Amino acid sequence: MPIKTYRQAINEAMAQEMRQDSTVIVIGEDVAGGAGCDGERDAYGGVMGVTKGLFPEFGESRVIDTPITESAIMGAAAGAAQTGLRPIAELMFMDFLGVCFDQIYNQAAKFRYMFGGKAQCPMVVRTMAGAGLRGGAQHSQNLTQMVTMVPGLKVVCPTNAYDAKGLLITAIRDNDCVIFVEDKFLYETSCEVPDEMYTIPFGEANFLREGTDVTIVGISNTVNKALAVADRLAAEGISCDVIDPRTTSPLDEESIIESVEVTGRLVIVDEMTPRCGVAADISSIIAEKAFGSLRAPIMKVTAAHSPIPFAPALEDAWMPQESDIEAAVRAVLGYTR
Repeated sequence: MPIKTYRQAINEAMAQEMRQDSTVIVIGEDVAGGAGCDGERDAYGGVMGVTKGLFPEFGESRVIDTPITESAIMGAAAGAAQTGLRPIAELMFMDFLGVCFDQIYNQAAKFRYMFGGKAQCPMVVRTMAGAGLRGGAQHSQNLTQMVTMVPGLKVVCPTNAYDAKGLLITAIRDNDCVIFVEDKFLYETSCEVPDEMYTIPFGEANFLREGTDVTIVGISNTVNKALAVADRLAAEGISCDVIDPRTTSPLDEESIIESVEVTGRLVIVDEMTPRCGVAADISSIIAEKAFGSLRAPIMKVTAAHSPIPFAPALEDAWMPQESDIEAAVRAVLGYTR
């Protein structure tokens, strides 16, 4: 099976869906590749080069560059979805969600409900999030919690290239608005990815390690940090369940509950800020539905409740690191009533 990067897997998913379904279009800033630059129509492909190669194959009627106006991009995509198209709209940085949030949470998320199930909104919002690349406070945030809390939206957080391709194909084929959150720290990571098309269902968590001592739930790139910690602790005889929910809405509550019922201990790792984040949400669910199984308090390993620093040392301190995860695991294992 070929090895592909996270970026290549996402690009391949879009290209394959566009080939087999003429209603799939791509819209966003620079997605066509900086048309007109020295006669080159495919020099860029978005700020991270994810859409590179689509314009030469599908043309300007299906790969559409826009002005720098996120509200217009999302409004156009939501409208296009009502006409029978399946737009993939790129929100360049998730930090810009506030500029176009009304079009997403008040329009795209509510069409089906407002029209009694007679309307659909088959659009995908591809956006990138995450710190660690020194982008500063306005280009590094993960705001997944803001879209997870909106009824009518489906929210996807792929952890690796294999999941990214399968989940994106599922998202494109879905008849509701899907927010597809790409961690920009993962674009260069790679794994085996089939050439053929495949789907991964929403709402089904992935068990990446199985253990009996502690359950670790990660979101997006923090899953990889949790795996590294679990591998090190295994050498000491500490076995961890490592769970990747894959989607935060729908959330596979049952899998997390079943794991906690076995281990009795839960550590949740989330790069979002601690207040009202996905880690807080999962913690609440377990406290309500599996409290009797807990042998220790739930531990959340999150970013600090502050804007993201620009200085590298401060940004690293702000982010959840492997050492923080390991400390949390040891804390729940050492807890005594």
